[in-house]
Parts: sequence; C-alpha cells; structure tokens
Amino acid sequence: MKFLNLPKIELHCHLDGSVRPKTAIDIAKKEGINIPSLDADIIKQMMIAPLECASLDEYLERFVLPLKVMQSKESLRRISYELLEDAAKENVKYIEVRFAPLLHTEKGLNVKEIIESVLKGIKEAEKNFNIKGNLILSFLKHMSPDSIFDVIEQGRNFIGNGVVAVDLCGSEDKGFSKKFIEPIALAREYGYRITIHAGETGIGENVLEAVELLGAERIGHGVAIRDCAKAYNIVKEKGIILEMCPTSNIQTKAVNIFKEHPMYDFYKDGIKVTVNTDNRTVSNTMLTNECDILFNEFHITYEDYKRIYNDSVDACFIDDKLKKKLYI
Repeated sequence: MKFLNLPKIELHCHLDGSVRPKTAIDIAKKEGINIPSLDADIIKQMMIAPLECASLDEYLERFVLPLKVMQSKESLRRISYELLEDAAKENVKYIEVRFAPLLHTEKGLNVKEIIESVLKGIKEAEKNFNIKGNLILSFLKHMSPDSIFDVIEQGRNFIGNGVVAVDLCGSEDKGFSKKFIEPIALAREYGYRITIHAGETGIGENVLEAVELLGAERIGHGVAIRDCAKAYNIVKEKGIILEMCPTSNIQTKAVNIFKEHPMYDFYKDGIKVTVNTDNRTVSNTMLTNECDILFNEFHITYEDYKRIYNDSVDACFIDDKLKKKLYI
C-alpha cells in the first residue's frame, strides 16, 4: 500500500521535537546562539534519538538543543511553518501541534507572544499548503501546577482561533494526575479540550487517573493499558482515543520490538487508535513511515487504514463542518 498518497491526520506531534537540523543551525547563526557544532551531520546526530535509547529520559535529552533555538518570535514562527510544510508534503490534511510555552521564555518572551508566534507560522502555512493546523498547549509534569495557570489564562484568548486543547507531557511518575486536578479543571471550564500523556512507560494506572481525575478525552501513547485491566476497560468503554507513536515507543522502551506493539491488538478489540510521529526529528520519522510499520508488521488492509483514519478525524479537536471535509 502506498501510504504517501493517502490522506493523513496527525494528532500527536511535538513542535520542539520536529525542528529541521539545518534550521537549528541557521537560527543559531542568525541569533548568535552557541550550539555545539555548525556541522549539519553532527547536529542531526544530537537531535535524533537512537532506537536503542535506555529510557524515556534519555529520549527527552534530544530536546535540549532545539529549545536553545526556539526563544524568539521569528524562530517559533519559522519552525511552526516548516513543520506544517513537512507534514503537507506527505499529504497530512490536518495536524494538531503541541508545545510547552513555558519552555520558550528564556529571552524574555511572554506567553501571549509565544503562542501568537507559533500560530502565525501555522496560519501562514495553511495559506501556502493544503493543510489545516491547530495548537495544543502542553505543560511538563515536573513543573509546579501553580505555574500553568497563567498559560491557561493567556491561552484562553486563542480558543477558537488556533488553540484547542491542553496536555501534560514529559517524564512519567506514578499518580501525577493528582497534582493537576485544579488547573486542568479550570482549562475544561474555559473550553479547552483535554489530552494527557499517560501510560507511556509502564504505569497503566496513570491512564485510569488521567481519564477519571482530569477528564482526558484522548491519551498520548497509553501503551501500558495492556497491563492494567481497569485502565484498558475505561479506555474501551468510554471510547477514549489513544494517540499511538510506534517508533517513539521503541525508542523510549515502552515496547521492545515493533511486532510486540499492542496498537493493532487494541484496534482489533475495538479500542480507537490513531497513528502519529510524536517527534518527526527526534524519532527520525514521518507519518508515512509509521503507517508503513503497521503494514509491514501487522499487514493492515486499506479498510483498516480507512477506519483508523476516520477514527482520527472523529478524535480531532475541531468542529463537525471541518470533520466532514476530512472523512474518506
């Protein structure tokens, strides 16, 4: 099956994990930012995580360099634009880009300026390519819950104009949801949709709590529900969407080999799954590659693909009018 030609939906893609290495070098030169090398091959090696990462934490180390060059309005605009350009080249029709505004304040930008800059890049790309995009505001789980209230307040002004949801991401400790009940409840009250990274690294109970305590409508990864019956059942019964990222899951050791990835078993059992890149640069992938993995390992048919694609459209944080245009 030639997936490159098929329409695609991307619901789980991190902006800082999808920076072109050459762009990182170019921004460093223009803005006088000290990075370890100006050699494209060296920078590429620093930004791409190997398949044999020891853990999620080792994988996350690849974000240090990109964040250095994402501290100005222009760099944020450019990187956002280029991400949608890259996605459009492989026929992605709709993408939800997630990023953590608080990681881009090192040179004095405020949250409003940061969000505006990313949205500017997205909207410019929409004009030039056959793609639509929206933004998910992420918060790192190790940050103080108090620190995210300002972002929720500032981002509120962009709901309906590019911002659609909030997310919790980063290293995963057991029971993290309990710390974030109040800010996520406020976000829901304001009209944000909710997607939460949970069950990525072997703690299935975190998925259960993300749904029960935070009202998660979608779960980033969710691999670990296979080892937690309560989490598995609530995901299946409530129709919670899993944003699955096969290559990333191998890199972070959520799964050992592709053939052991539970995505297709979940799908066959009626759980709604979507296929995503997670991080295009850090995982050295694109959505076509992730679809190829499903075909090569599980021999999915076109009908399988169509169902997963349309389930992905259902899961988009958009209105029904745009959804109708996306269905196949």
